[in-house]
Amino acid sequence: MDLINETLETRFGFSEFREGQEAIVRLLVGGSSAAAVFPTGAGKSLCYQMPALLLPGNTLVISPLIALMKDQIDQLRHRGIEAARLDSSLSLDEYRAAMFGIREGRIKLVYVSPERFNNERFRETLRSLRISLMAVDEAHCISEWGHNFRPDYLKLPKYAEMFGVERILALTATATPSVLDDICEGFSIDPACSVRTEFYRPNLHLHTSEVHSADRDQVLITRLREAEGPVIVYVTLVRTAEILAAKLAEAGMDARAYHAQLKAEQRHAIQEWFTASDSAVVVATIAFGMGIDKSDIRSVIHYNLPKSLENYAQEIGRSGRDGESARCEMFVCAEDLSVLENFIYGDTPGEESVRTFVEDLFNRGESFELTGRELSTTHDIRPLVVQTLLTYLELEGYFEVGTPIYSIFQFEPHVRSEEILDQVDGADREFVKNVLLGARKARRWFRIDVDATAARLHCARQRVIRTLDHLAERGWINLQGKSVLHPYRTLRVPDDTTSLSRELSQRMLEREQRDLSRLRQVLELAAEEACRPALLSDHFGEPLEQPCGNCSWCESKQVVRLDDGARRTRPINPDLWRESMDMRRLEVEALGDDRSFARWLCGLTSPRLTSAKLTRHRLFGCCDEVPFEMVLSKIRSDQ
Repeated sequence: MDLINETLETRFGFSEFREGQEAIVRLLVGGSSAAAVFPTGAGKSLCYQMPALLLPGNTLVISPLIALMKDQIDQLRHRGIEAARLDSSLSLDEYRAAMFGIREGRIKLVYVSPERFNNERFRETLRSLRISLMAVDEAHCISEWGHNFRPDYLKLPKYAEMFGVERILALTATATPSVLDDICEGFSIDPACSVRTEFYRPNLHLHTSEVHSADRDQVLITRLREAEGPVIVYVTLVRTAEILAAKLAEAGMDARAYHAQLKAEQRHAIQEWFTASDSAVVVATIAFGMGIDKSDIRSVIHYNLPKSLENYAQEIGRSGRDGESARCEMFVCAEDLSVLENFIYGDTPGEESVRTFVEDLFNRGESFELTGRELSTTHDIRPLVVQTLLTYLELEGYFEVGTPIYSIFQFEPHVRSEEILDQVDGADREFVKNVLLGARKARRWFRIDVDATAARLHCARQRVIRTLDHLAERGWINLQGKSVLHPYRTLRVPDDTTSLSRELSQRMLEREQRDLSRLRQVLELAAEEACRPALLSDHFGEPLEQPCGNCSWCESKQVVRLDDGARRTRPINPDLWRESMDMRRLEVEALGDDRSFARWLCGLTSPRLTSAKLTRHRLFGCCDEVPFEMVLSKIRSDQ
């Protein structure tokens, strides 16, 4: 028995690998980077957990969800494998213990979010570590053709090079052939080192059912009373999750709501409750389920339409991991379309907002510092879109982005300064004393300007930061970074900022159309006269040889073709329209841009609308049942 198989048995308790796992592990241990496209529940985590034990340095796992990190770390600790996560939810003692274990080499597996690289202290820590492997979960986020592109993922290849990462593993459950090409190109992975396992799972029975909004709750209650075992009900909106969970509880079901607005401890409690139960019903927005180790989920119901086939595939994949049959039903309701479309339209900035954004950046000189919040509020562009635009400009070579820095730190002392100084020797003692003398006390916290302190002590700012970090790790202070600044250096200036802003606007409109197309693909799946799993598998580049025999089409030749005509011809109240036009003339700064005005009418928030308190106005959302493009078209035709 070789070392890899021995490790599988002795450390993980398995006698054999699942499909695809061994190939990935051997590629990584042999020194190659690799890409793994495994369906949800197929064992992606083992592909980096085992190499982490076999490789000499640290393994850095990039994951978008704290819940996934925590669940995996708990499982590893049960097996006697040390791992840690670094995120904002950790207490001072937890963070200090994790950092101590990482630096002494006892903890080899470190989980972080991609946004963690914006933390200057974290970057400083990485410079002292040997990173043998960087595992990137949800790697499809690097691709603009993927269903949830995130600009922070585009920067991961650069970070891998910056910190001397020796090999990369890119993992995803949902990659079409074009997305896999993007993943391999972005992370410089040889396509021959990509492993894709079979997407189709015959134990999942896929059903699509047309429902009307007035009847949907009762249909759901009927389905749940027929169901056996734990169930996930997916919804789009937070308020839907809360209302629906309460209604199901009133009907006598063990149901709870789960969404991102709950506190971390509430989310954790719900996950623990669901994992332990054999009859729980969780009504959740899309984040629930990622990394949840529960094999006996018997049903997944999409109360609202999923945003894309990729989302749908991920979410149904959380059921039936024990190999037993599971029912996955999608409710198809025309009333969902406006909400889902408006999510997409709400992210697209107006052309005027992009123009002022671009002009602002190129008027700041050769070097400057900024915050995403500042740009978002000034130019009425949502924060994630600001980040996306900045990333585009960086990748096009207009700007070079430096290490994000905290201009201000604040700390809460746990012991008196004299006690700290008594435990520091020699020249370090004098330096620590001078750092502490630069702090200014508020009520409980002391604030310290890092740059001013470094200038006063004639040293590099990194020495000040390392000193504060050391005091925190020893438990003498509770340290927090404040006022994150992103330093930029202008590398080149466009010949025409107007043309550049138009190009960026067009790029955002193209993204909008791609997202709308993904939503239409969901409707096409429901309407097509064909086997549902076959259609889904074909989307991911894996045609089935024969129909599944147990989906809603195979069993009853059932299809759902929505008649969207009523929604598309819904009239706009003329009185409300006149009032809204009058309001626009009064609030030119906030509502002057056509898309901003359309967002306000459709009930979509934006930084400027929120700042101007226009989201509280009685006319806000007065056209929320009218398709966004109809509202925008009427605005332009009435000018």
